[in-house]
Formats: sequence, structure tokens, C-alpha cells
Amino acid sequence: KTWRGTRVSMCSVGAAAPDEVDLRSDTVTKPTPQMLAAMAAAELGDDVLGDDPTVQALESKVAEFFGKDAAMIVPSGTQGNLISILAHAWGRGCEYIVGDRAHSYIWEQGGPSQFGGVHARAVQNLDDGTMPLDEVAAAVRGDDLHFPTTALWCLEDTHNMCGGRVLPLDYIDQAGALAREKGMKLHLDGARVWNAIVSSGVDAARRLQPFDSVSVCLSKGLGAPIGSV
Repeated sequence: KTWRGTRVSMCSVGAAAPDEVDLRSDTVTKPTPQMLAAMAAAELGDDVLGDDPTVQALESKVAEFFGKDAAMIVPSGTQGNLISILAHAWGRGCEYIVGDRAHSYIWEQGGPSQFGGVHARAVQNLDDGTMPLDEVAAAVRGDDLHFPTTALWCLEDTHNMCGGRVLPLDYIDQAGALAREKGMKLHLDGARVWNAIVSSGVDAARRLQPFDSVSVCLSKGLGAPIGSV
């Protein structure tokens, strides 16, 4: 059978097998008993005052894992992408380049436009999740008062609407070089980047080195009830 372009084999191996496998989404994973016990025993504090040691430990661990300066836990991947986009394209009249099949372009209610006045400029996604570098370069706005200002380029890895494809490392490096050449920041919607790391065998910090920011989900395949960083 197939589900969203991914081939899935299903078979019965007797009474020990589960009655059904829920393939609606990888977000339906649930915490293990060990995770629930850790939640119940977690040391708590006020997150607004910055003295929740569990939150601080999680944010520090994720930042170190991905080779970034800092991290912040948020309720959802949509919010993580929104905060990142607005942090880079903070001026009204800014624009970000994004794939025409990107989750942040199709499925996140146009949040950057709603909340930040940031315009999305779509460039085609190829079937492997990449965006043609020459088309991205051509989409960068020139210095003209009639144009919005191109501030950011967003990529997605793995790419949901392109069958869960993993972006090639050499493409990521080329994208980083192009973004620097054009004066853009580079953001990754890495909701499922954990899968890309395992599939590629490339260290997380190395894989994300060209990106100025990344949003990663804890609720997709990892068993956490909510949350992104």
C-alpha cells in the first residue's frame, strides 16, 4: 500500500503483532512509560523568569546538537517557522523565498503575511525537494523601490510534499553559498530533520551548518506529546 507517496508493507505474523498500524501521521506516536515517568519527576521552575532547569537543559541540548548558539522551545512547528521567518525578515515590506510545495507556504495559514507583513515568493520545488538554484537566484529582488526586499530563503528537510525526500548535502552547501552571495539568511523547516540525519548518516551540526536558523519538531516520530525547538 502507499501513504503520501511512501510505500508501506503490511503483514500479519500472528497474535504478537498489533491489530493495526496507524499511518495517518508520525505525530500520533505516544510517550513511552519511561518518558511519562521522566515528565512526572522533572524539576520545574518559572519559564518566564528563566529558572526552569528542565526547559533550560532541553534548549541547551538541542542547540549543542545542531551546532547553534541558542534554542527556544515553542508549542508547534508552525510557530517555530513563524518566529524564525519574522526574526530574519523583521521589516515590513520584506520578502522570503520558499518552495511552492513547502509546508510553511501551503499549510501554515500565511502566518508571516498575517503577523509580520512579510511577502512569500514561491519558487518551484523539484520532485526531490530541492529548488533550482538559478531560479532562486533570479527570484532575488533588485534594488528598486517598487519591490519588496528579499531577506530570507526557506528550505525543508525532509520534504513532506515531495515524498519525504532528503536534501543532498552538496545541495545544502550550495544553497548556503548562494544565500550568502545574495545577502539572504537561510532557514530550515526541519520538522522531520531527524529522519534526514539518520538516512544520510551526516552529523546534525554539519548538516545544518549553512542554516542561520532551524525549526525541529519533537512530536514527529519521537513520542513527545507536543513541542518544537
